[in-house]
Amino acid sequence: MAGAEHKRVLAIMAHPDDCEFTSAGTFAKWIAQGDTVEYVLCTSGDKGSLDPDMTSERIAAIREQEQLEAAKELGVSHCIFLRYRDGELEVTLKFREELALVIRQRKPDVVVTHDGWRHYAIHPDHRAVGFTTMDAVAAARDHLYYPHQLKDGITPQRVKEVLLFGPQEPNFWVDISDTFEKKLAALSKHKSQVARIENLRERIQNLAATWGQAQNLPLAEAFRRIEVR
Repeated sequence: MAGAEHKRVLAIMAHPDDCEFTSAGTFAKWIAQGDTVEYVLCTSGDKGSLDPDMTSERIAAIREQEQLEAAKELGVSHCIFLRYRDGELEVTLKFREELALVIRQRKPDVVVTHDGWRHYAIHPDHRAVGFTTMDAVAAARDHLYYPHQLKDGITPQRVKEVLLFGPQEPNFWVDISDTFEKKLAALSKHKSQVARIENLRERIQNLAATWGQAQNLPLAEAFRRIEVR
């Protein structure tokens, strides 16, 4: 992130656990530096279970609670759940308007989200959130977009930069060597998701080492940084 002053960061992700799998080491580092990090979870992950006896309502409640516990572990200030249905997000004007309002309300300097352009991304929610978040960043800054939102102290918000995590072509790396354990601790709160992953620590550590190789960093998270003009 550019500049030495404290920043407000808004992570806009498709599902509970997306923040922790992708960016928790970075968020922990920024929070330790005095930055404020908040989450927007567009779904509650209501399809995220292999248990044949599980219902969408139960797993959604479980995953929201897990996300709150993971956010607390990292020191994330606030979680917003939009509660769209898992697997059904689409790039729509309604969704763009909703995210633009959240950006105007939370006033982030930096937005972190999915890379909608990543080749061969399987999950439709990831693509939809990445594309719609970028559209919302553009809309949130100009007063003629959704002027009905501009009341009760809500004003346009010009985000300074966007970071797309796990991108096709990274140009921004964060050394998470000092916060890797914090990332794992937060990730472990998502018990409904990580319990079935064998060798979780090894997998996460190998991925972080792979991302770090380009910059000779022991462990890293990588992003595509886009300066918003």
